[in-house]
Amino acid sequence: MKYCASPYAYARRPTREVMVGTVGVGGANPIRLQSMLTCDTMDTDACVQQTLALVAVGCEIVRITAPTVKDSANLEHIVRRLRDQGCGVPIVADIHFKPEAALEAARWVEKVRINPGNYADSKKFKIIEYTDEQYLAELARIQERFAPLVALCKQRGVAMRIGTNHGSLSDRIMNRYGDTPLGMVESALEFARIAREMDYHAFIFSMKASNPKVMINAYRLLTARLNELGPDWNYPIHLGVTEAGDGEDGRIKSAIGIGSLLHDGIGDTIRVSLTEDSVYEIPVARALAAPFNAGAGSIAGIASEEPLSFDPFSYARRVSETLSQCSVAEPGEQVCLGGEELIRVAIRRDQFAKVAHKVARMGDYKPEFVVEDTDIQELDPRDEQAVAALNSSPDARLVTLRDGLDLPIIAAYRLLAARLDPRHPILLKDALAPGVTSEDFLTALLHAATNIGSLLCDGIGDAILVQGESAPGQSLRLSYNVLQAAGSRIFKTDYVACPSCGRTLFDLQSTTARIKAATVHLKGVKIAIMGCIVNGPGEMADADFGYVGGAPGKVNLYVGKTPVKFNIPEAEAVERLKDLIREHGKWVEPAVAQEPVEV
Repeated sequence: MKYCASPYAYARRPTREVMVGTVGVGGANPIRLQSMLTCDTMDTDACVQQTLALVAVGCEIVRITAPTVKDSANLEHIVRRLRDQGCGVPIVADIHFKPEAALEAARWVEKVRINPGNYADSKKFKIIEYTDEQYLAELARIQERFAPLVALCKQRGVAMRIGTNHGSLSDRIMNRYGDTPLGMVESALEFARIAREMDYHAFIFSMKASNPKVMINAYRLLTARLNELGPDWNYPIHLGVTEAGDGEDGRIKSAIGIGSLLHDGIGDTIRVSLTEDSVYEIPVARALAAPFNAGAGSIAGIASEEPLSFDPFSYARRVSETLSQCSVAEPGEQVCLGGEELIRVAIRRDQFAKVAHKVARMGDYKPEFVVEDTDIQELDPRDEQAVAALNSSPDARLVTLRDGLDLPIIAAYRLLAARLDPRHPILLKDALAPGVTSEDFLTALLHAATNIGSLLCDGIGDAILVQGESAPGQSLRLSYNVLQAAGSRIFKTDYVACPSCGRTLFDLQSTTARIKAATVHLKGVKIAIMGCIVNGPGEMADADFGYVGGAPGKVNLYVGKTPVKFNIPEAEAVERLKDLIREHGKWVEPAVAQEPVEV
């Protein structure tokens, strides 16, 4: 199956245009920037003010949750107030569980987002073996529930997003396809077929997940399936990593998922989901979209028909031999890389000289080996003679791209992996010029996360070197955080935190900060922080523990997807979470605080 024009040269996927109010999505339009309100939908003043603030920083489409018919009805007042103030930004109603709310919302907004996993289904995590006849009967029931919304949207010229989320698939899909990218795609296609049968085509797809690998694979599989179905299945695509979190981690995780797909030519509108005020999402989204909105000609490519070294629809780490290198963190010791070893963090000798005096105190952000002290081979992957000579040599070598090459990094490393004998481990770089200082750290962060993170999710890479950020401490921290966000090397507590909306039953930002303060020392433990049941047990996916809003002022605690503690007062919930972690043998006492070392 083919998911893009070429994995070695950028070409944006051609789509039809879908109008969301006055804003065109897909077609010849730029990649559109979206965000979502965090306030109560019944608070008209707050919704209007947050919308105006988002528009002021460049948001082009604004989404508002509509959990009930009452909330949906208030969208009339919100939209009227915005239009009276001269704000024409399209408003999207976010619907879960209640078709009646969707029908009411479609009377007032320019777009309705529905989640096929819960639009016509109440999720019970039941194991049921469906016969073909039973499955068809379920589809008929879905059509009966979904068709009225399609008819109303068609009549009023309202657009729709058919947006599946990993972990919130219906029991029907889960039992037939599992909680997989394939299940996500098939769930969306079921609803799309109903819309097409009614000659309604003003819809956009999305395949969101908190795990960038799952998200990337799902979007690629979707585009491949749409290509197979025919040229008239050319619907636009909305990109997002759901529950990305906050701070550097949230930005890195978003860049890995969104940035890698944009490089593949996939994506017509994007939303960066941060557990922060919504206005902070837009600069990140703009930075990710900017190279592609500047024009395809600004992104170089490699003319190659080389078969990929990896399956773009399913993650597997590239196989290589294990090598030993001198360790700078532990003098006299050897650090192993390649094979099944950890993906290692490298540093240049001149950068190491700046931090050598404090390596012992750098904690989790230590460099592991110096590039110049290794027997490394730098190549131009287009030099077939040099690649052939290396492949014919008896010994495995650490291999990387040569600095100074005028090549797009993702495409170049893909070509290198395709042509290189798999026994040779690969060192990934974020930039092909050492010592480059970006205009700002956000640019360096997004660039490194996109380039290195995308390749890690392709299964390529046995060591990494961030050299697009000149400050060695920051480049090392960025290296480890990219590995963590890509799920390639877990060295600290992993948090999955939703970005907040009007459904949220507690203050996500302050709650996330309290949970992090209490648990940040639990290396390798994954904790999900969800504001409500919509982003609750299903979308926590593979988290070890979950902290979920159950009612105003009340919290439910989960182990995996199973609720185990109910209606805990919010003031007690963090301590009860710590108790739950202790009960399951994953609690350790925090170490005695040491003098911090700036990295």
